Amino acid sequence: MSNLPHPVVSEGAYLTLHYRLATMDGVDIVSTFNEGPATLQLGQDQLAPFLEARLIGLPEGAEATFDLEPGAAFGMRNPELVQRVSRAMLDENSQLGENYAIGDLVEFAAPGGGRFAGVLREINSVDALFDFNHPLAGQAVRFSVRIIGIL
Repeated sequence: MSNLPHPVVSEGAYLTLHYRLATMDGVDIVSTFNEGPATLQLGQDQLAPFLEARLIGLPEGAEATFDLEPGAAFGMRNPELVQRVSRAMLDENSQLGENYAIGDLVEFAAPGGGRFAGVLREINSVDALFDFNHPLAGQAVRFSVRIIGIL
C-alpha cells in the first residue's frame, strides 16, 4: 500500500481524461465518455482556457461537474459581431462556385494571417450577414470530467 499522494493537475500537465461539454438541458456538445479518453497537455489550446482552469488542482481519479454561466464560459453575445460582408469579400474567401446555405460556418482570412469564422444568417446578391460570435456565446454550459491519469 502506497502512502504517496495522488498527483494533481497543474499548468502544463499531460492528462488522460474523459470530458463532456453539454448544454444545461443535457444535450452533448462534445463528449469522450462513450469512446476512448482524450490525452492532452494543458496550455496547448486543446481545451478552452476557462475549461482548463477548472481542472487545475483536481487529483488523479477525480470526477467533477462544473456549471458555467455564459460570462464564465464562451462569453456573452456581442451584437457588434453580427456584421454584413460584401459578396466580393465573400467570394475572395470562397472556393470557386461554392453555394452557401443559411447556418453554414464560413472561414475568412484575418489581417495578420490568422483565420476567423462566422455563421451565415442571411445572403443576397449584394452582401451576406454573418454572426462572428462563438456559437455557444450567451449560453450556460455544463462541463464534466473524469481525470484518469496525470503525467
